[in-house]
Parts: sequence; structure tokens; C-alpha cells
Amino acid sequence: MGIRVRCPAREPAVTALPTTSSTQQRDLRRLGTPKSVSARAFRERLIVACLAVAATFSILVTTTIVVVLAKETVGFFAFPDVTVGEFFGSTEWNPLLGAEKHFGIWPLISGTVLVTVIAGSFALPIGLIAALYLSEYASPRIRATLKPALEILAGIPTVVYGFFALTVITPALQKLSPAFGNYNAMSAGLATGIMILPIVCSLSEDSLRSVPRSLRDGAFALGGTRFDVSVKVVLPAALSGIVAAFLLAISRAIGETMIVALAAGGIAQITANPAAEVQTMTAYMVQIFLGDAPATGVEYKSSYAVAAMLFVMTFVLTMIGQAILRRFREEYD
Repeated sequence: MGIRVRCPAREPAVTALPTTSSTQQRDLRRLGTPKSVSARAFRERLIVACLAVAATFSILVTTTIVVVLAKETVGFFAFPDVTVGEFFGSTEWNPLLGAEKHFGIWPLISGTVLVTVIAGSFALPIGLIAALYLSEYASPRIRATLKPALEILAGIPTVVYGFFALTVITPALQKLSPAFGNYNAMSAGLATGIMILPIVCSLSEDSLRSVPRSLRDGAFALGGTRFDVSVKVVLPAALSGIVAAFLLAISRAIGETMIVALAAGGIAQITANPAAEVQTMTAYMVQIFLGDAPATGVEYKSSYAVAAMLFVMTFVLTMIGQAILRRFREEYD
């Protein structure tokens, strides 16, 4: 006869749920609260409106500048002493002295171009070489030290560069040659070149570092040296960004005011002699606005015509830069 044994029924196991604090519960309730569709749409419209206002403001500022320059330039050519043919065809600029005034823009353009060429000849190669070193040769520690130190130059006021040109660069040039006077284009050009050097170096270095690492590795795999990779692979691949940096620096040099006003002099003449005293377009505008010329006179109005020419020059450089960027832009996956 078999014996039956009744086993007690097992109770189901109870799993303990994790407890949540009051703060966590409040956060969960906040995340789970449905947001109003109308409030979200209003916020999106407000963001779009703010972005549109910011974009429109920049366009309005540019348009206002163009309108003011055009209006005042037309007023300048309305004077009987001024003709368009003389402005663009004469080689004499003498609006302040003498009974007969001359308004040929080319001496001011010559001085501006001379200072810009000197600045570019100094800053562009040195800035590109420094960018190549920082991008391809310098260790991370050296790069982290040198690049911020170089970019400090961009924060120095331009009037400081002007006094640096007068007190340091000019005496050094006079020791090299007695042909340099107290005011000369070389001193102003070198000081302007020092000023734009951080622009060239920083932007060029960013363009060089943006080149994909795979291009460098492929060139090294083919037996290229570091110099070959830097010059024959990385530099051509970053050409569009480097050209953009060059053009931006040149535009900055063309529009520089305080350095040339302090160090270049005040004689408007057509010359290619870096030891000569010249007057740039921006320096002439400073002379007019700080002088005693009446606001309704032809001398005062001539500064707007000079400013309009300067605006056209920088605009043309910008368009050239955009064309070069589209022509040589490189895109990588």
C-alpha cells in the first residue's frame, strides 16, 4: 500500500521593485508631461524670426553703407571743381593746398597698393611657413603654446603697431640705409604685415589640419618624406582655404588706418620706392575728418569718394576670393 505525501504549495516569488526618490519621480513626471503643440510651434516661429532679424540686420547695414557712399560720392562729383575724367585719369591729388585743386585718385591708390604689397610680401610666406610647421611638424605641446602666442598679435590695437613702426622699425631701417626718412612706406608695410600675420597663420593652419589623415598615410605608404607629404599632398589639398586666408589678410591690409596714418606719411604720390613717404586712402580720410575742412566743402566730400573706391577694391577682392574658392575647393568623404 503506497503512502501519499502532500507537499505544501509554493508561493510565487515576489521581485522587489526599485524605489525612486521624490526628485526622480518629479523628473519622470516632468518628462512624461505632454507639451503643448501650439507652444512648441510658437517657440519655433520665434527662433526663426530672431534668425531672420539677425540676417536682415547685416544686409541692412551693408545696404546703408552702400547708399551713403553712393549719395555722398554723387554729391562730390556735383562740384564744379571735380570731373569724373580727372578723378580717374589724373595723377595728381592735391585737394587741400593751393588755389587750384586736383582730385586724381591714383596717387592714393598707389600708396595703398605699395603698403599692401610690402605687408603681403612679409606676412604671406612667413605665415604659410609657420602654418606648415604648426600643422605638420610641431608636437601637440608646442602647437598648444605657439598658436595662442601667435594669435595674441591679433588682439593688439593697431595704434600700438603704428607707434612700434615709428619707434622700432623706422630707426632700424635708417641704420640700414640713410634713404629712409622718419615716414616711409616700408616701415608702415612691415608693421601692417606683422598685424596680418596671425590671420594668415591661423586660417592656413586650420585649412592644413582639415586635410584628411588618409591622404597623409597614403603618401607615407608610397615612401614620401614628411616634407614631400607637406608640400606635395597637404598643401595642394588645402589650397582653397590658404588662398582665402591670403585674400582676407590682403583685404585687412588694404583697409588698415592707424598704422599708415602714423608711419607712412602724408604725401600723395605715385611711387614704387619703399623708402618714400606715401599717403594711403585710409590715411587721407583720417586727415580730412580730423582736420579743419568744412563739412559742406569739396575736400570733405572727397573722402566719401575715396571711401567708395576703397569699398570697390575690397569688394572685388572678395569676389575674386569666392571664385577661387569655388574653383579649387576640395571635398573629401
